[in-house]
Amino acid sequence: MTTLKDRPNTALLVVDVQVGVVEGSHERDAVVANIATLVARAREDRIGVIWIQHNDSGLERGSEAWRIVPELTPNDDEPIVDKSYGDSFEETTLEVKLAERGVGRLVVTGAQTDACIRSTLHGAFTRGYDTILVGDAHTTEDLSQWGAPPPGQVIAHTNLYWNEQRAPGRSAGTVTTSEFNFRA
Repeated sequence: MTTLKDRPNTALLVVDVQVGVVEGSHERDAVVANIATLVARAREDRIGVIWIQHNDSGLERGSEAWRIVPELTPNDDEPIVDKSYGDSFEETTLEVKLAERGVGRLVVTGAQTDACIRSTLHGAFTRGYDTILVGDAHTTEDLSQWGAPPPGQVIAHTNLYWNEQRAPGRSAGTVTTSEFNFRA
């Protein structure tokens, strides 16, 4: 149903699941385990996995904090997209990688819910992609001391509002790891 012509394929995006990003995040281990399950299923179903890796002054390229968590390992044929902004499409090679693979449907996982996940969801949707959020495969840190709701509420709210997204020619929604089927 994507608005992108001749792009029937699906890709799993793993956004910023890096040591320094998810360290101390809400239900970190369960979320990483769910992402690992989705990566394994995607590989089994021959669905592309694309890794997004953030860098900036607080997350320097090559540092231990910048590295993808040790529980997850990209395969050699899975692209790693370097980014410096919240939206994984902004000034990156993501769109080119997706176009080369004929991808019009994205399955989004990763961190942080209230920053890069939301930005990437909206960036994908406005660019014409069908965009699915895996509700138990994204996380964020506790920013409540700065006025944000507790992380569990941030995640729940994001899942709720993404499930209700609508636009002409595109679909969106939220599913759980156990519900999601790459072939459906």
